[in-house]
Amino acid sequence: MEMTSIECVSYSDGMEDDEDDGGASHLPRPILVKPSSAAAAAAVNVVVVSAGGGAGGGEVVGAPVLPPATSVHELLECPVCTNSMYPPIHQCQNGHTLCSTCKTRVHNRCPTCRQELGDIRCLALEKVAESLELPCKYYSLGCPEIFPYYSKLKHESQCNFRPYNCPYAGSECSVVGDIPFLVAHLRDDHKVDMHSGCTFNHRYVKSNPREVENATWMLTVFHCFGQYFCLHFEAFQLGMAPVYMAFLRFMGDENDARNYSYSLEVGANGRKMIWEGTPRSIRDSHRKVRDSHDGLIIQRNMALFFSGGDRKELKLRVTGRIWKEQQNPDTGACIPNLFS
Repeated sequence: MEMTSIECVSYSDGMEDDEDDGGASHLPRPILVKPSSAAAAAAVNVVVVSAGGGAGGGEVVGAPVLPPATSVHELLECPVCTNSMYPPIHQCQNGHTLCSTCKTRVHNRCPTCRQELGDIRCLALEKVAESLELPCKYYSLGCPEIFPYYSKLKHESQCNFRPYNCPYAGSECSVVGDIPFLVAHLRDDHKVDMHSGCTFNHRYVKSNPREVENATWMLTVFHCFGQYFCLHFEAFQLGMAPVYMAFLRFMGDENDARNYSYSLEVGANGRKMIWEGTPRSIRDSHRKVRDSHDGLIIQRNMALFFSGGDRKELKLRVTGRIWKEQQNPDTGACIPNLFS
């Protein structure tokens, strides 16, 4: 969309008009000028013009032409990747700009006019950006904050209103959204089991436990205390040793996750293993939680021992519960709700 700037042009006293306009002809007349490029549209000029004639004469100062904030923000958008540009902002000799990341991607050629880019920085645009204050890009999701342009990016990477990534671990899923949307997405698109209650009894069976790398990724979602929790159970290689791991993630932010604790227990034949911890937020990726070993880890030999029989089939029963941190896990008001 082209922008229109206003340039003030003065006329000399000697110029005559066909009609008498009461001296108005001696005032600067605004002429609409379409800028030849987006860079020209970004320019903000104050033009001082003289208007002679008349007894006192005088000086008229043209007001600065300020494009709307949204238009300035568009000027700071890289034409290649469409992300906001941050210093160093590069430009070609014709004034076309792009970000430093894309400068290497276009092989030092301007994507607009194909001229060589060189090492010219658009210091004027960098200075304009420094003076801007813009709302967080998640304002439509509820964030009320306004930040200087160069502080905005850091805030947005940590904004509590930013959407969550899908917590499903069985495949790469690019879906993002708020918690109610992701719960429906897990149920309808990934066919994840949904349960209510703060206790659980989860059974995991695998016919060939030797094939650790091909183990099924298991995920169950529990609804309790008005919140949603994801129970993960999976198999992977820890160094050279095949292991099974169970852990819980909280569908919300890390600060809220700290209000809850959980326990996991697995055992048989008079033996058992117990894990207690705080659920991790789904802000932390599934892989990050797994690689930090923040959960119940069972070596394969121990898992087969718990399975009983001839140890050719994995049969693990993982039980657990979730409680609020201010509640006593033994006497809390949580009503057990068991699932097979």
